[in-house]
Amino acid sequence: MNLILEMFPIALMFGAPIVIAALGGLFSERSGIVNVALEGIMMIGAFAAASVTVLLEPSLPGFAPWIGIVAGMLAGLVFSSIHAFTSINLKADQVISGTALNILAGGLTVYLCQIFFRQQRTRAFSSGLRKITVPFLEDLPLVGKMFFREIYPTFYVALALVVLTWFVVFKTPFGLRLRSCGENPQAAASMGIRVHGMRYAGVLLSGLFAGLAGSTMVLTQDIQFTVTSIHGTGFIALASLVFGKWSPWGVLAAGMFFGFSQTLSLYAKDIPFLEKLPTEAFYVLPYVLTIVALILFAGKTVGPKAAGEIYDQGKR
Repeated sequence: MNLILEMFPIALMFGAPIVIAALGGLFSERSGIVNVALEGIMMIGAFAAASVTVLLEPSLPGFAPWIGIVAGMLAGLVFSSIHAFTSINLKADQVISGTALNILAGGLTVYLCQIFFRQQRTRAFSSGLRKITVPFLEDLPLVGKMFFREIYPTFYVALALVVLTWFVVFKTPFGLRLRSCGENPQAAASMGIRVHGMRYAGVLLSGLFAGLAGSTMVLTQDIQFTVTSIHGTGFIALASLVFGKWSPWGVLAAGMFFGFSQTLSLYAKDIPFLEKLPTEAFYVLPYVLTIVALILFAGKTVGPKAAGEIYDQGKR
C-alpha cells in the first residue's frame, strides 16, 4: 500500500500532460480535423515555456514558470494555425499535414535553441513548477496522501479542463455546432453554421491545449528543453483520445492509465514479481500498451464520422 501511495503523485504528474493534450485533440477531431501534430505542437510549447522561464527567472523567479506556460500556449496556438490553414483552406491531407508539422517542430526547436542559447537545448532553469499541498484536505485518510499532498498543480488544471471541456462540448451551442461539423458538415452548413470557422476554432483550441501540455510537461518532468523532452507523449495522447472514445471523462481515465504505466518503469525494481525483468522492458511499456489499446479498441470505437474528410460544400 505504501508503494502505491508513493507512486500516485508521480503517476498524476505523468498523466496530466497526456490528458490535457488529448483534450486538445478532442476539440480538433470533434470539429472534423484529425490532428496528429499534437507531438510537434507540444514540442513547440515546451520550447517556448522553457525559454521564457530561463530568460525571466532572474528578475521574476516566482512568476517565470507561469509566464512560460502562457508563452507555450500561445506558441502552440500559432503553430497549430499552420495545420488549420493547410487542412481547411488548402484542403491538404490532414494526416500528412500533421506529420509534416511533427518533423518541422523537431528541426525548428533545435535551430532556435542554437540561435538563442548556442547549443541544441535551452539552458537549465533553476526551478520549474513547484509541488503544492492542499491544507486540511491533505489530512483526509488515504485520499489526502494520494491527491492533496506534494502534488503538482498541473493535475488540478487537467481535472478542471476535463470538466470545462465536457461542459463546452456537450452543454453549449458552440459545442453542438462543433460536433455537427465533425459529424455532417454539409448538414451543419445548411443550418447556417460556418464550417470553416468552427473547424478553425477546433484546431486552434487543440494547439492551445497541446502547447499547455508541452509546457507543463517540461516544467514538471525536466530541467531544460531538449528535442527528446516530449518523447512520444503526443502520440500517447492520441491513443488516449481513441481509447477514451472521444469523451472528456474517457480521456481522463485513459490518460491516467498511461500515466501509471510510465510510473511503473520507475518502481518496477521494488515490486517482487517484476524486479527480475530488465528495466528497458518497462521503459517501452507505455508505448506497447498504446499499441495494444489501439488494436483492441480502435475497431470498437466510433469517432466523429467526418473526421479526416475534406469538407466539400457541393457534397450531399
